[in-house]
Amino acid sequence: MAKVFTITEGLENMGALKTGGQGSVYKGRRMGEIITAIKLLPTPIYSESTDDKNFTSFQNEVRKLKKVNEEPNPNVVKILSSGITDSGNFPFIEMEFIEGPDLEDLLKQPNPPVFTIKEVLKVADHLSQALAHCHTVDVRHGDIKSNNVKFNTHTGNYILLDFGLSVMSNEERRSSLRRAGAIEFMAPEQNEGQMLFQTDVYSFGVVMFELLAGRVPFPLRDNGETARNVVMLAHMETPPPDLLKIRQQSLPPSWSDVKKQHEIQIPAWLVKMIYKCLEKKPENRFSDGIELHEFIWQNSIRTAGNVEVIYDQLASLKQENKKLLHEKELLEQRLIQYQNSSTAQNTVSSPNQTIAPLNAIPVKNVLDYIKKVPEPSIFSLKGLLIMFGVIAGIIVLVYALVKAGDTQQPVKGKAAEQSISKRKVSTITPVAEVSRDVRLQLNEAKQLLTTNKLPEALAAYKSLSQKQVPEAMYVYGKLALQNRNKQVSCAEAFQLLVNSANAGYVPSKRTVGFLYSFADDDNALKNNFFYERCRFIRDVPRGSKLLMEATLQGDTSAVRFLDQLNAKVR
Repeated sequence: MAKVFTITEGLENMGALKTGGQGSVYKGRRMGEIITAIKLLPTPIYSESTDDKNFTSFQNEVRKLKKVNEEPNPNVVKILSSGITDSGNFPFIEMEFIEGPDLEDLLKQPNPPVFTIKEVLKVADHLSQALAHCHTVDVRHGDIKSNNVKFNTHTGNYILLDFGLSVMSNEERRSSLRRAGAIEFMAPEQNEGQMLFQTDVYSFGVVMFELLAGRVPFPLRDNGETARNVVMLAHMETPPPDLLKIRQQSLPPSWSDVKKQHEIQIPAWLVKMIYKCLEKKPENRFSDGIELHEFIWQNSIRTAGNVEVIYDQLASLKQENKKLLHEKELLEQRLIQYQNSSTAQNTVSSPNQTIAPLNAIPVKNVLDYIKKVPEPSIFSLKGLLIMFGVIAGIIVLVYALVKAGDTQQPVKGKAAEQSISKRKVSTITPVAEVSRDVRLQLNEAKQLLTTNKLPEALAAYKSLSQKQVPEAMYVYGKLALQNRNKQVSCAEAFQLLVNSANAGYVPSKRTVGFLYSFADDDNALKNNFFYERCRFIRDVPRGSKLLMEATLQGDTSAVRFLDQLNAKVR
């Protein structure tokens, strides 16, 4: 490949990798076969002395960048050298060359248009760790975007690249961003040339939103000045859109229904984190990458990989259950045929006598019943009958346990509250039948809650709760249990969740199941949902039943609660 121009002695230019407003990146060859990446900055330096303020600024910032690599980090690109080109006098930064696609590439065909939750959690961990590492040594990146994060095919790590903006002056940065910066990822304060730790946090939030939704919060329609101004204004004034709704619409048709159901159950803490990163005011975001990474680390107790394994196990259990039920039907038929044959040969029995199905016999009498059956000529048939009796017994025992749970006293609020009725409210709108108008009202209420307009959000949810909308009843009641809604008592709030669960709303099933199961565990109540206002009565059979229903409907948090409950019981 022909050289474009000389970088410096011993450093060969092998052609452009990408070009942007913050400079151009070239593939370089150092000393023969060592491949590197070279960032050329657009502002030339004419004098390598303190008289040239561009040179002084460049040297100061490069000194900071060298701190990044004083302690190696697997998620930050290694900076090898810096200097000024022999021709053109352009400052450059030489970095290691990372083999592999960037996040932008991984969102394009033939790849799915969105990342799986498991992979998003991995990117969040790696990228926040990279930011924490940089911010620890007082380096702000300033240009976090999807094509500045690469997947290293050799190590499996996601790596933060391109520190070009870090070494620009405020005026250079402002001019560069206005002309050709990736405005879809820019924090509001970047329009004024500011670059804070919180600026990187905002751009991190945009990247996470893009991976889950398949698009950034405020897409750029074209590269014209008007379109860029629209996006810039949106970052400054418009609340980010509904991430969950966009993800649901963006899931690829090739994914199975089970996988789709799993992939819309985004952990609540992850959604909360993204919206906090996207706050308009820097002081309302995470203060820096260190705080951000700490938040992710504390909330990543269960990895998405473990959740997928559990879902595979549940699918196997479903299949096994289906097989057992089929075998049960066959055994019932053979038992009836055998008993009919025995009755016809027995002259003592009444010709009108009928045989009750085996699963109608009380479990304690199953083996007694089998003993009364005349000895068959083939012993294996009796073995089959005994096996069926055991299976039927287990089914009846589980059913009895669940029924026993249903007769337990339901959870109460504070001691002063009245008992909660177990009745189901028949007037509640089923989840699947929520109208488009109601859905729009729910989205507006969510937006109010996301933007910390709590009084307005409560008013909206209260109105929808009075119309028996399950999702609204859940949120309105949950906020009360979390001491954020003083308009209803603990008992009334809990009843709202129960009614919502009865209508089939999965998050309500999970939450009510959790409260029943962990009513006596103050740490669990505080650490998971901050349920410190009210007191609850423990009802494990009912709680575990609701958690299992939520799990089978794809709720990943319910899986985690079941796991914790099993550990607690053991």
